[in-house]
Amino acid sequence: MPYDYSKLIGRIVEMFQTRKNFAKTMEMSVSALSNKLHGTSSFSQDEIFRIIKLLQISPDEVMAYFFTLKVL
Repeated sequence: MPYDYSKLIGRIVEMFQTRKNFAKTMEMSVSALSNKLHGTSSFSQDEIFRIIKLLQISPDEVMAYFFTLKVL
């Protein structure tokens, strides 16, 4: 089931200016981050936890950032 990460992408750009900067901070390749944001691979629980901390996402917003289904 595909997820809509547009809100997450917006927050990444807002706080890190580029996906490349964010990927470096996450210690992952840009291609690995891109695969996760495009639904080719999934975020692990540990990655989600780190992202929440880095992007200062409040607990009540986690669902909107990570579990919004993409409308096809």
